[in-house]
Amino acid sequence: MSEPGGTETSATLRRIERAAGSLATASVARMDESLLWFRELPADQRSWVMVVAQAGVRSLVQWLRQGGGATDRTQEVSDEVFATAPQALARSISLQQTVALIKVTIEVVEEQVSELAVPGEEQSLREAVLRFSREIAFAAARVYARAAETRGSWDARLQALLVDALLRGDSPDVLASRAAALGWSDAPPVAVAVGRSPGGEVAAVLHTVYRQARRIGVEVIGGVHGDRLVIVLGGAADPLAATEKLRSAFGDGPVVVGPAVPSLDEATESARAALAGFRAAPAWPTAPCPVAAGELLPERALAGDAEARRRLRHDVYAALARAGGELLETLDAFFAAGGTLESAARALFVHPNTVRYRLKRISEVTGFSPLSPRDAFALQIALTVGRLDPVAPAVAPVPNQTASPASRKATQSGDDRRRSL
Repeated sequence: MSEPGGTETSATLRRIERAAGSLATASVARMDESLLWFRELPADQRSWVMVVAQAGVRSLVQWLRQGGGATDRTQEVSDEVFATAPQALARSISLQQTVALIKVTIEVVEEQVSELAVPGEEQSLREAVLRFSREIAFAAARVYARAAETRGSWDARLQALLVDALLRGDSPDVLASRAAALGWSDAPPVAVAVGRSPGGEVAAVLHTVYRQARRIGVEVIGGVHGDRLVIVLGGAADPLAATEKLRSAFGDGPVVVGPAVPSLDEATESARAALAGFRAAPAWPTAPCPVAAGELLPERALAGDAEARRRLRHDVYAALARAGGELLETLDAFFAAGGTLESAARALFVHPNTVRYRLKRISEVTGFSPLSPRDAFALQIALTVGRLDPVAPAVAPVPNQTASPASRKATQSGDDRRRSL
């Protein structure tokens, strides 16, 4: 070797070739001594590291023969080092750990430069080894980048399939198997958010979602379906607040959050509500963003959502009917009076304070306040739906045939007294 970067003599190259096995063995022994995590690797993975180390020494010889980086095949030669190992090794050993292995191997080779190089070529070989270590480091980075891209594409397809299964209402077993493949921990509660996609590459859209989710410490699975971005959130104590922090990942327009459920198995219910809310959201232009699907019950009912109609019929209209007919009567009079309390009281021939009390009871029973314009709209839709789809009358309880004659007689006497009253 005459100058740094020059071509090594054949004598030096032959020495390196003959020492390839011993150098690899010495490198693996040093790894075992200095790297605690390496000692804990399974035997098959340790053997693959040995193979990679031997391939690295052979590639060093080939690289030196081709001029030490002066040819266009430099990248190809360095990539051949990792081509000997199975793809699974990149999933078992991180990039940081791979760099540590390369560092140990280079240190071992540098320590033996005086024995590998013929007299006068030690410095040139040492510099060549350093340059080759740089190429190997770049090759390792390329291997892990390709593995990450492949894994990212596969994960994106799996997530799209999982979101598809949620929207279709597939069985819990299908959801569980696909979620397990993605490493989903199923931290409760789970909720689904639906909004418009910002457009562009799907991978870029989902990358934004994942980055923001990591910042707020929630688990997410996302998918783009047509012009919609669907996100499954896990482990967010308040899914609506968590979605608000992810708002910038969505495009323009409404973002609707379905109800929280205990696990992914039940997330189909949340997805249906969020989708129905997203379709009905344009009917409420001033809605907050994001908005809970439950806040859009009247719009969803008008849009034909059977679940929204059921909830308004059973949870609002039927609840009022069970609480006493005067509440429905008062609500009708209040709406007929244009929301004027005194006019409603005159129409009902009661004191205004009685109307106030009944309106307060309506709020307690239904969760909607007639004094709020938005809640009043929901109550009006509930009255309409309840009268169009009457609730089935309650079934009378079957007499207890096993009751004693005395208790049956007491019950009959009580009924007779009530009839006489």
